[in-house]
Amino acid sequence: MAREIIFTVEESAEGGYEAHALGYSIYTQAESFEELKAAVRDAVKCHFEEDEMPKVIRLHMVHDEVIAV
Repeated sequence: MAREIIFTVEESAEGGYEAHALGYSIYTQAESFEELKAAVRDAVKCHFEEDEMPKVIRLHMVHDEVIAV
């Protein structure tokens, strides 16, 4: 049983957010960060059986910023 599952979260080019699980084939997206948290919970519940469900979901925010030299 996985104790926790980690998602990388990025802002979507189309707006909103995208989340990808590390080490699992789980992906979801939403318009707001609050909606994304709910979507991630739902995706994890759909992916795992109850006895394999991680205890913690960790969201790792990835923010790329480009600056001119």
